[in-house]
Amino acid sequence: MDLLNALVEKGLRRESPSREEALAVLATSDDELLDVVAAAGKVRRQWFGRRVKLNYLVNLKSGLCPEDCSYCSQRLGSKAEILKYTWLKPDEASKAAAAGVAGGAKRVCLVASGRGPTDKDVDRVSQTISAIKEQNEGVEVCACLGLLSDGQASRLRDAGADAYNHNLNTSEAQYGQITTTHTYADRVSTVQQAQAAGMSACSGLIAGMGETDEDLVDVVFSLRELDPDSVPVNFLIPFEGTPLAKEWHLTPQRALRILAMVRFVCPDVEVRLAGGREVHLRTLQPLALHLANSIFLGDYLTSEGQAGKDDLAMIEDAGFEVEGAGTTTLPAHRADAPAAADCGSHAEEPAAGGCGGHGGGGGCGPCGDGGAEPEPVAAEPEPVPAGAVAEARDADGVRTDLVSVRRRGAGTDLPPNA
Repeated sequence: MDLLNALVEKGLRRESPSREEALAVLATSDDELLDVVAAAGKVRRQWFGRRVKLNYLVNLKSGLCPEDCSYCSQRLGSKAEILKYTWLKPDEASKAAAAGVAGGAKRVCLVASGRGPTDKDVDRVSQTISAIKEQNEGVEVCACLGLLSDGQASRLRDAGADAYNHNLNTSEAQYGQITTTHTYADRVSTVQQAQAAGMSACSGLIAGMGETDEDLVDVVFSLRELDPDSVPVNFLIPFEGTPLAKEWHLTPQRALRILAMVRFVCPDVEVRLAGGREVHLRTLQPLALHLANSIFLGDYLTSEGQAGKDDLAMIEDAGFEVEGAGTTTLPAHRADAPAAADCGSHAEEPAAGGCGGHGGGGGCGPCGDGGAEPEPVAAEPEPVPAGAVAEARDADGVRTDLVSVRRRGAGTDLPPNA
């Protein structure tokens, strides 16, 4: 296909495709899907080989958000039965982080619900960063705390934060339909503050919220211009009790085309397969490793992910390898540049929907004030009996068995999934 050949050549030269080419990737048929994956895979391997970076989420503070992000289980008015707890102590957060590092994670993403941190919150997170780095030599730490005020980015950088996550989530044109309590411009400003402070910027999107192909291309081209080092690609986790609970429009094939488009637009950037991969890619997750070079290990913020051991087995079985602690993730031309390196134009684990797992499944502020005391942890669900049919659908035919609320790890007495 002439389109794919042209996109591969551009990706290998770190050149941007046109908007028309990006839209054409999303419009390809299922018959062409493996050709699309193979083409984008060539670009992925050029800049990242067969390495897969592992990231691990630690939810520092969960629930009770004053923001109204429609996709988020922690939002104002959410009826989702998620864990709700106030700030973890630094030693508790460090213990949770250690589980992820032991599982192979290179980066720990510290996420807290809320519109944005107070100065006291920044002090608290700074102590947590210190505790994690003291106990886990060489680990990267990404903070995801929502909208930043003047000077807060520099304070986090001085405390040892390597990166800051704040997702754009969707196009500027669609943004007001998803969130009304803050603006698209607020998100852009926070990413720019992180970059100016010398942190590596991580900013991505959420697909599956009723957006058009044009919306998807718009947000990815905006990300290219904003130029983060890592771009998490989340797929909506339709939590019951949220306004988007019935948005089940993604297919595994559609999800793969979206990932391929992101890779073509940002060829040499860390593309992270983030929240919702288990829900929407399902058995096609291994194919996504040919497009993304980074994933989250184990659970997300308020939903359960694939078992950590299964993540590792999937990587190995697909012929990839876990990126070692001593390996630099980004290509040399980006790693050697300032934090604000280009997104393939030299020519990254939230705001809610952050750190590569949107509010419901792993997002971050603005998304919660979280002043409540920890609630009792619900008992683990009963396992499905051998031979039973696990699939379940509601009256509208929506799958109700694919979203599991997190009941283990941070904020509970149960061991984490890593």
